[in-house]
Amino acid sequence: MKTKPVFHPKKNRVLMHALLLFIFFSIMLEYEMVLVMGQNTTDTIHSDEFKIGVVLDFDSLATKIGLTSMSMALSDFYSSTNGTAHKRKLVLHTRDSHRDIADAASQANDLIKNVGVGAIIGPSTSLQAIFMADLGNKAQVPIISFTATSPSVSTSQNPYFIRMMQSDLSQINVIAELVKTFGWREVVPIYEDTEYGKGMMPDMIDAFQAIDTRVPYRSLISTSATDGEILSALYKLMAMRTRVFVVHMTPALGIRVFQKAKMIGMMSEGYSWIITDGLANFLGSFNSSVIDSMQGVLGVRSYIPRSTEFDEFRARWKKQFIQDNPGIKDFELNIFGLRAYDTIWALASVLEKLDTTDSTISVSKIGPKLLQLISETKFNGLSGDVNLINREMQSNTYQLLNVIGNGGREIGIWTTSNGIVRDSSSLITTRANSLSSRRENLRIIIWPGESTVVPKGWVIPEMGKKLRIGVPVKRGFTDFVKVTRNSSVSNSSYVVTGYCIDVFKAVIEMLPYPVSYELVPFAKADGTQAGTYDDLVYQVYAQNYDAVVGDITISGNRSTYVDFTLPYTPSGFSMIVPLKEDTSNNAWILLKPLNLNLWLAIIVFFVLTWAMTWALEREENNSAFQGEVWHQLETMFWFFFSTPAFANGEKTVKSGMAKVIVIVWVFALLILSSSYTASLTSMLTVHRLEPTVTDVHELIKTRQNVGYLEGTFVHTMLKRMGFDEANLKPYISTEDFKEAFTALRNKEDRIVAAFGEAPFNRLLLAKYCHKYAMVGPMYKTGGFGFAFPRGSPLVPDISRAISHLREDDRIIRIEQAWFGNQKSCSDPNPMAFETSLNLDSFLVLFIITGIPLILALIVYVANMLQHCGHQRQHFRDMWQDLKEHLWQCLVNFWQFIKELWHQFTNLWNRSSTNRIQLFGTATAKDKGKRPLNEPETKPRDEKYGSVDLSEHQKLIIRG
Repeated sequence: MKTKPVFHPKKNRVLMHALLLFIFFSIMLEYEMVLVMGQNTTDTIHSDEFKIGVVLDFDSLATKIGLTSMSMALSDFYSSTNGTAHKRKLVLHTRDSHRDIADAASQANDLIKNVGVGAIIGPSTSLQAIFMADLGNKAQVPIISFTATSPSVSTSQNPYFIRMMQSDLSQINVIAELVKTFGWREVVPIYEDTEYGKGMMPDMIDAFQAIDTRVPYRSLISTSATDGEILSALYKLMAMRTRVFVVHMTPALGIRVFQKAKMIGMMSEGYSWIITDGLANFLGSFNSSVIDSMQGVLGVRSYIPRSTEFDEFRARWKKQFIQDNPGIKDFELNIFGLRAYDTIWALASVLEKLDTTDSTISVSKIGPKLLQLISETKFNGLSGDVNLINREMQSNTYQLLNVIGNGGREIGIWTTSNGIVRDSSSLITTRANSLSSRRENLRIIIWPGESTVVPKGWVIPEMGKKLRIGVPVKRGFTDFVKVTRNSSVSNSSYVVTGYCIDVFKAVIEMLPYPVSYELVPFAKADGTQAGTYDDLVYQVYAQNYDAVVGDITISGNRSTYVDFTLPYTPSGFSMIVPLKEDTSNNAWILLKPLNLNLWLAIIVFFVLTWAMTWALEREENNSAFQGEVWHQLETMFWFFFSTPAFANGEKTVKSGMAKVIVIVWVFALLILSSSYTASLTSMLTVHRLEPTVTDVHELIKTRQNVGYLEGTFVHTMLKRMGFDEANLKPYISTEDFKEAFTALRNKEDRIVAAFGEAPFNRLLLAKYCHKYAMVGPMYKTGGFGFAFPRGSPLVPDISRAISHLREDDRIIRIEQAWFGNQKSCSDPNPMAFETSLNLDSFLVLFIITGIPLILALIVYVANMLQHCGHQRQHFRDMWQDLKEHLWQCLVNFWQFIKELWHQFTNLWNRSSTNRIQLFGTATAKDKGKRPLNEPETKPRDEKYGSVDLSEHQKLIIRG
């Protein structure tokens, strides 16, 4: 970043600082002598009053407003006694520092040494505060300032310095969020050459960098700069592309800057201005001509909560101010007046708590106690909550303004917890994180030039230099970028053409604003390339080029130094290998004309047609389809395989439906056989090719030589993949690429595969049809893009234009103009045309063949059902006989069981008489007694006579 002040008299400044240091040390030496001698009378505080010193620049706007507020604060505090007597009363001893650092220190020394003040309010500027704070530290007298806001005056390093105004650092986050809300990528701060102006700049730059916003330049203007010097600084800004400016100045210099900016046209449409609270707090006090020069400006200032008490005080203050300053009109109360009021109120309140029992108290002894009480004070003042943290006022709320009409109009409020909200009633809502949400929380903004469109924040300045666009100088593949020396002119100018250049020109034409540029070859004096592609990209980072255009691949390493646009070519790189004749799988070539699904369909329909014909002919009692099973199978196979060869095959069948099936099947076979013959003939006659290499890992393992395009990042990627440096061979052109695979090169330099990015590979395959093929995986890369400096505002617009270009056919026409119609060249791998015939090609044929089969099946099933109807009565009679026969069998079986039970009972009864026989005779009771030696007679059955019971049983079973 370059910083160059408009007015910088180094010698005068050194002398001035030396003089100030001399005066300051003289004052400090004098004060140290006083401390040694003691303070007998002057360093005492009487019980009826407490002296407070006031050292301010009486000519400044903040002092005029503050003095009126302090006098009103004293009056209000001591008039609101409510019947309570005050211990002592504040008495102000005012001194004018005349905007001089030495005078301010001298006045403070006089107040401490001669007047005996217990505290000093002031000074007006941050540089004065640095000296006075050190004086207060030594004298142990609190220095209280409500105007010194620069962080260069640190309360942590100055224990007796109290800031009753928030530091400038607190508004940095507000400004950064505004810049982020509107998406501005570049900001130029304009600030004055004082401690106030420079104090917050380092932190502001850091805040912008945190939101990825660049600060390409800082404009430093002296408070004593002439109108010409201010105009010179503004013209320099006007020549730059940045159109967002943050102005951090006091009103005296800020008014002059805006008036000159209005005069030269920098307050027109396209410009964006943001002012800090140093100017925004005084918008209500500027006259109409100043406000007119600031139309459209955004402002940040402390938020003042509105209340009835505030409105009443403002009305009283305005009357009092006019009385105190009769020559000034239309001044408005601002935060400085309120802080001055609260400062006096805080001192008066603290004084009531101060315990002083002695009639006189040393100033040096009361200082620490007074400092402690002021640091701990908390109350609700006119400016809001008064709460000192580390002796510094805190502010968590800021008001966002838009200068319109006669003054500033509120467009929103910013808080640390909620961010940007529309008004105070929205402070309880959730913080808006998205850009659109933050914008919606703001009211309508009128920008410079009375525009309602948010400025984009940058332009290509008409009066600025052309963009220097670096282009690579290539020895091969000049279809992408070609640099030739222009022989028509005497000087060494170049003509740059190519696919990448035409794409860039088309994109620039699509931008909504003109962009002037010149194409500068990255070449040496002899016209050869000055370095690698990485070297060319680095030239953008080194600010030697404004951009780089060409076949530049987007990579992570390069993105560290530049910003790339969206890619305009396909991404990725892959391997290209030669093709060779395929001699494998020739034994199975007879099956290749038809794919598996088609073969299965033919077999299924063959079986269905065979089965249906056999069933129909069996019904017709065809002798050819009768007999043993093996005879029928032999007949069917012979019939169907001989049908296509013999014309009278259909005469063998008798059924009419079978004849229809056979005729349709013959028709289908003729079509299928013709197609099979044609496909097989094509496969046998076409020269079939296959890649020589397919596995990248095998190349790495066997340490084979591979090629890459010289100068591209593919070389680095191959080394990361594991290739040895000795096996990497570069090629520079399409001819060199072809030669690298042939015997024209030495065996050590010959390659078996080449790696290249997608655009180069497409060009090679289009030129060498049927000789090479892309194989293996596609390794992802970023594609080709245009490189710009980091944070360049051109990147989003050009990326958007590339997206539109790729959506229409313009980029296709550019490709055809340089590479021709690549589709006219057939697929580089002829194996792709050896596809087998599939089922989809013959789907209609199989539907036609299937319809007769379905109809025949329906007729056959109907005939079977009808035949079964005639046999129904016969089945009924057979069923009736079967039921009668089964019933008779059951009855006979039951009779047999009964007889068997009867015989068992008789046998059991005879066992009691010890005459156990297989079947016993009648008992003595029934038959009479028989001698023991009398032979036993067999029982006689009425039906069968004298037979053995076992035979009788057999007859029963047989019956």
